[in-house]
Amino acid sequence: MNWTDINEIAIQLVDDHPDIDPKLILFTDLHQKVMNINGFEGEADRSNEKILEAIQAAWIDELD
Repeated sequence: MNWTDINEIAIQLVDDHPDIDPKLILFTDLHQKVMNINGFEGEADRSNEKILEAIQAAWIDELD
């Protein structure tokens, strides 16, 4: 899994963090949670605000 796997990341975040409201998460915290996903191979410095926004939006959509 890499930074471009937005939907896969969102699904995994739903599974890993059912207690977190993705509408309220800080991007720094979101970045760390993505980096901690088992099997995630993306490099920390390869993300940006646009990618994190897309992940956050996909996470919100997965909960709806």
